[in-house]
Amino acid sequence: MTMTRFVPFRTGFSDVAVLQNRLNSIFNDFARQDAATETLAAGNFVPAVDVYEDSQKLVLKLEVPGVRKEDLDIRVEGRTLTVKGERKFESEEKEENFTRIERRFGSFVRSFTLPPTVNTEEVSAQTADGVLSISLAKKAEAKPRQIEVKVADAIEQPKQVEGAAA
Repeated sequence: MTMTRFVPFRTGFSDVAVLQNRLNSIFNDFARQDAATETLAAGNFVPAVDVYEDSQKLVLKLEVPGVRKEDLDIRVEGRTLTVKGERKFESEEKEENFTRIERRFGSFVRSFTLPPTVNTEEVSAQTADGVLSISLAKKAEAKPRQIEVKVADAIEQPKQVEGAAA
């Protein structure tokens, strides 16, 4: 039986350098803000969002359970939609001097860059069952329209003038 000696960083600094480069890449990706999509502000509670669109509108659905209507602030400035809110800590359960809190509380801010096809004057918002739905209508020129095809009754023949030689 052959015994080999275990050396934790056998290849020296190359493994550490690769790990450091990878970690730097992860942190740089996290810190970078993509202006074409969205930005997140720091906070304890960040609601998940679904975004979809059809031919008539763009819809954002945010999970905001426990957030009251009065604690929501939705604004459109230019092509930026900003949703602010706060889920407040209201009560706590205590048993035998032990407190356990797993739900997240606090304020949040989410900002979304809107595409130029959206009409920022036609925005509606409603909340139901802990989901905030924000609907933005599309501009008329962005909506698809169907072109009607007309059928001619008969092909017109050129009329002959009387007395003219054929």
